[in-house]
Amino acid sequence: MMEKLGPGRPGGYNRGRTMNQSLKGKHALVTGGSRGIGAAIVKRLAKEGANVALTYASSPDRAGQVVKEAEAFGVKALAIQADSADAEAVIAAVERTAVELGGLDILVNNAGVAQMAPIDDFKLSDFDRTFAVNVRAVFVATQAAVKHMKEGGRVINIGSTNAERMPFAGGAVYAMSKSALQGLVQGLSRDLGPRGITINNVQPGPVDTDMNPAEGEFAESLKKLMAIPRYGHVDEIASFVAYLVGPEAGYITGANLMIDGGFAA
Repeated sequence: MMEKLGPGRPGGYNRGRTMNQSLKGKHALVTGGSRGIGAAIVKRLAKEGANVALTYASSPDRAGQVVKEAEAFGVKALAIQADSADAEAVIAAVERTAVELGGLDILVNNAGVAQMAPIDDFKLSDFDRTFAVNVRAVFVATQAAVKHMKEGGRVINIGSTNAERMPFAGGAVYAMSKSALQGLVQGLSRDLGPRGITINNVQPGPVDTDMNPAEGEFAESLKKLMAIPRYGHVDEIASFVAYLVGPEAGYITGANLMIDGGFAA
């Protein structure tokens, strides 16, 4: 299948070459895969030949469209409704993926929330949900997934450059939740390494999505903080994830890897 590079998408799917199908025969689950970075990861893994499941919280139509786009690459894909704040739903999604796809080799913990508010106004309920989705769900999904993984299994967490640098007020709790993932992958690399399973943390900087558009006053303020003064594209994050879950990245584990245009440099 031959494709074209989309205009204005730096690092996008290289649609001018034949797919190498480096993940053919693999089975993947991407949490929060119905939009933004998650959807790009689903489609990139499918492009590389992986059968892929995605979870979504509340957008069945959007999730269904991502499934159709993944299936266009000739793989099996499915969408599973699961709120990542619900540990039982997360575990059920992992189990359903393993059953319906016939195994589980790759887990991408992408689902996340970003509640921003000054310390005086931050609600405890928002704090609890932030950690339920951004931290607890990552642990729960990983614990359930590695039971199905064989040697060569891959776990990727989508963290944030804000674990390294939070340059504006109101982001303390979000930054703390993403910093927690750094310690998690370093610790779990010791648990999983002897089993031949790698785990890494991908830390994007500002990326152009509907939740964080590349145009506007806020975006312009962030661009001034970056070595490369532009937002990233979701396909750039997806391509990095595809490399880390592929056959050439088997010696990378316990790493917190920045892809942020120099935001934290």
